Amino acid sequence: MQFQVILTAIALALGLALPAAAASTKAKTRVKPDQDALITDMAEAYKKPDNKRLAALLPQVQGHVLEPWAAYWELSARLEDAKPAEVENFLSRYAGTYQEDRLRNDWLLQLGKRRDWTRFTAELPRYRMGDDVEVRCHALHAAYATSNEDVAAQVQELWLAQRDPDDGCAAAAERLIKDEKLDPMVAWRRARLGFEFDKPRIAQQAISLLNPDWANGLNILYTNPKRYLDEKLTAFRPKTREWVTLAMIRLASSDPEAAAEEVSKLRWRAQLTQEERSWVWGVIGKRAARTLSDKALSYYANGQDMHMHSDHLVWKVRAALRANDWQQVHDSIAALSESQMRDPTWIYWRARALLALQATNAELRARTLLQSIASPRGFYEQLAMEELGQRISAPAAPAPLSEEELQAARDNEGLKRALHAIGIGLRTEGVREWNYSTNLHQRGGMSDRELLAAAAVACELHVWDRCINASERTRTVIDVSQRFPTPFKQEVQQRASSTGLEPAFVYGLIRQESRFIPDAKSGVGAAGLMQVMPATARWTARRIGMNNFKPKQITERDTNIAIGTGYLKLVLDAFDGSMPLAAAAYNAGPSRSKVWRGQTGDPVLEAAIWTENIPFGETRDYVKKVLSNTVNYAAVLTGEPQSLKARLGFVGPLGMDKPEPAEELP
Repeated sequence: MQFQVILTAIALALGLALPAAAASTKAKTRVKPDQDALITDMAEAYKKPDNKRLAALLPQVQGHVLEPWAAYWELSARLEDAKPAEVENFLSRYAGTYQEDRLRNDWLLQLGKRRDWTRFTAELPRYRMGDDVEVRCHALHAAYATSNEDVAAQVQELWLAQRDPDDGCAAAAERLIKDEKLDPMVAWRRARLGFEFDKPRIAQQAISLLNPDWANGLNILYTNPKRYLDEKLTAFRPKTREWVTLAMIRLASSDPEAAAEEVSKLRWRAQLTQEERSWVWGVIGKRAARTLSDKALSYYANGQDMHMHSDHLVWKVRAALRANDWQQVHDSIAALSESQMRDPTWIYWRARALLALQATNAELRARTLLQSIASPRGFYEQLAMEELGQRISAPAAPAPLSEEELQAARDNEGLKRALHAIGIGLRTEGVREWNYSTNLHQRGGMSDRELLAAAAVACELHVWDRCINASERTRTVIDVSQRFPTPFKQEVQQRASSTGLEPAFVYGLIRQESRFIPDAKSGVGAAGLMQVMPATARWTARRIGMNNFKPKQITERDTNIAIGTGYLKLVLDAFDGSMPLAAAAYNAGPSRSKVWRGQTGDPVLEAAIWTENIPFGETRDYVKKVLSNTVNYAAVLTGEPQSLKARLGFVGPLGMDKPEPAEELP
């Protein structure tokens, strides 16, 4: 209790948000509670947006620590009609803040949309974030329009990488295509990606740049590609190779075998180019690989790597891993782009392929690759350590922070605003400002020592997600007490012990699920520290004998831990103690994990290979992080070196001698 009083006193002295445990005294002790309420009212008004309400409330929050946010909301809501002088006044008044740069980002988008290149070019050098792709495309458009710079290659790269339609990149591409500086084929490739990723608006926007009248035909093709490809039908537009390619891509999305049969027909083989056929085969191969089909590599073999998209190629590597074809693994990784080759995922598997193939100097080359990534920082980094014969231990703590370093973090205006925003329920705004204030990639970003101090301040106030966030950004030092904190230690360890779970596994999962935010809620309804879905909570409560469970209890700390650990144990037991299968089931549902483990006759795989082949990107990333977290937590909690490989093990179909569970897990 005395410790909580001390934390509360520190928070009040600094004007920071109070720890969650101080919620009961917050209303009595926080400075200017009425202004806090007005700030949250403005946040709601901004979402609507209610411009009149914003204008009326703004004068009442002058001097508040979050006044820059209030002023931003008021001006941003009417930015389309704002006068340049108003914008300049705001940027000058709040110079150096996140809100200044946030509004400049918004203003640059407005100027780009208006094609006001004079003002845009003058404002761009003062834009510190520099991470908005649409702004970057507007900047290239401006450079071309005002100085005739050769920007086609950069526009093409940015536009094709965009997963949603926008004005900036599309407008720059349209101008370059019109001026014959950019090949129209780029628009068709953009449309292919729209079809492949089930985002028809991307395809519509891209094709409309070539001919607005083609949009209707595109919709028909998207709805029924098989009918379009039917040679007996003449009602559709002529079957040019570009349209045929789109139809086959769309068909492959739902029926890879039908698409494979179609693209193999003699008439299409004669009509389509090698590039187009290879792209279609890449889509077919990827779709087959994502359904864990053993036909994937045979599909890929019909095309050429040089003509496939990067997403096709990474799934080719995964299919080769699943088939235990190390030569194909090696060759497919070699076809990846330079940026992809720098990913620890493919560095690790390239090294493993070299070791498996036993080529000349393979061991030396593999060792060099593994040494380049080996560390406790992540999944493949940890696996690289073990390949080198090392176990995973908690790194030595960095030198203690001085009082001067800590005070500098407490005095940082951006951090104070972020923590205060989080404290009054404006988590989205607080997180954005915190990330901006600690981002190493920004001009004037924090050093490692400054990041450790920022993390320490967040830890002091039990804002665990920001503590972890800041500490994870360090480059040369690792403070495991910040990166892998252990709040609610007694509750977690007691519940893990009574349930029969490893405490490190529970902590590894909570860290990934909620970052220790007790009232965290996901967009699909999962809630609490362990992000339990309401239906799952009710089912599990009955199974573990919690007969008086009420839905409103789902975010109560102890109840959430009890239900979350109870469900995790049930899932773990259902999958024979396999942590990777249990983690996947916890994230994507037991029925999916059951399908992904395979059927009788399917291969038994290294769990690392099985994990890399999980079809859902979110679940694939989740399993890696939960298992990596678990190993680090085990090292912290036990003080002993740990093994990731031992926890991974192998994954294969349920043995014929093992009956299916009597009751399906939710």
